[in-house]
Amino acid sequence: MITHVDVRSGAYADSVTLLQVSRQAQQLPGVLAAQVAMATPLNLDVLAGMGLPVERDVSPNDLVIAFRLESADGVADTLAGIDALLAQASRRPDAGAGSGELAPPRTTAAALRRTPDAIALVSVPGDLAVLEAMDAVEAGRDVMVFSDNMPLEQEVALKRLAAERGSLVMGPDCGTAVVGGLGLGFANVVEPGPVGIVAASGTGTQQLLALLDHAGVGVASALGVGGRDLSAGVGGLSTREALRRLDGERAVELIVLLSKPPAPEVAAAITSYADTLATPVATALLGPGAPDLTAAAEEVLARLGVPVPDWPVHGLAHPAPSGRWLRGLFVGGTLCDEAMLIATEALGPVRSNIPLSPDQALPAGLTADAHTFVDFGDDTLTVGRAHPMIDPTLRLDHLARAAADRTTAVILLDVVLGHGADADPAATLAPALADVPQPVVVTLVGTAGDPQDLHRQARALAHAGAEVHLSNAGATRRALELLEARR
Repeated sequence: MITHVDVRSGAYADSVTLLQVSRQAQQLPGVLAAQVAMATPLNLDVLAGMGLPVERDVSPNDLVIAFRLESADGVADTLAGIDALLAQASRRPDAGAGSGELAPPRTTAAALRRTPDAIALVSVPGDLAVLEAMDAVEAGRDVMVFSDNMPLEQEVALKRLAAERGSLVMGPDCGTAVVGGLGLGFANVVEPGPVGIVAASGTGTQQLLALLDHAGVGVASALGVGGRDLSAGVGGLSTREALRRLDGERAVELIVLLSKPPAPEVAAAITSYADTLATPVATALLGPGAPDLTAAAEEVLARLGVPVPDWPVHGLAHPAPSGRWLRGLFVGGTLCDEAMLIATEALGPVRSNIPLSPDQALPAGLTADAHTFVDFGDDTLTVGRAHPMIDPTLRLDHLARAAADRTTAVILLDVVLGHGADADPAATLAPALADVPQPVVVTLVGTAGDPQDLHRQARALAHAGAEVHLSNAGATRRALELLEARR
């Protein structure tokens, strides 16, 4: 095994391009790990954590190409492959001389001047996102902030300004939205319909979209407001505006207010505000003793007079003869929250990097001699790397560790489809599952129209030995049944 680090002075590329190249580089022959990034202090820390330290003085204007190989013989070929990936990713169409096409705008404000009715979509490093989002809000526009790791005080300042200007801020860390029939971020393909969604949750929105789509119910709009919007620090600033917007949409017959566990006082205030609207509002606010997302979807169907279907299951998992602990390995934070809430009712407190109570936090290694639930999409685990819905490397590594641990009894996973997500998640996950001796239960979140082909993904995962559910609540309860059967 060999580690190689190449530093190139003044060779700038944007972060989105480098995340794409890093992921593609990991698929090159013989590559065990790879990262291509600008030499910022944050990226240098990430490289060191991957065992790829940069051992010379560098500046943020330097490009770092670092990788670990099975054999030293592959260094030259790997560098050539990465150079080809960089060239391909940075290539731009040539409009040609005299084409009359305008040069791309270089600032958010310049772009907004060209497109008077546009929504701004911000996807830059979190500490820079507020500057671009403020440009949009000051121009009186709505903005979706896909970026995560925005400081809380910046989020509050941004949303207070938006409230003054009548703008809607979706985010930060808004992973999913449907606006005017157009999916943004990690968006599933759904038909238009009578439901409007306001959600402080990305994968929670996707779970609801998937369940409603399976029941034949479409969605007019889904407005994400960021996972912290119903926290005590933010106070539901964007949620109020989003509810007001949907109340004015003629196509919306029923609004669903969805959130990962909110601050109780904020939930009460927002619920009271929702009661004043002309459009009825159904709530799906996760928390101890509250209905899960599948139950919330079933309530929506009942209120619309639509029969509740059987939620599909593919494959059949059997309990393993040994092991003690349930291991949840998630890419969706809300799906992880929901699974923990259900598991806690049956098992008592569980450990997590996004714990339901501070005393149940996992250590840095994300392992413990206990039932554990890990959200690989948490902000602390996406610094310097793509979201696990795009790049599964980190979770696959922990899956192998859980499978090799004799104390693991059952493994619970989620796979989330849609535009923007991994083009074929089963292609990498199914081979890994074939080597797992424990029973594996998978929540597969997606719709029939998604580009990954929901049914093909389900068949591939079931063929690899997993039991595959559309309902995350159903998958979690099945994992608990297998755990109890083992006992």
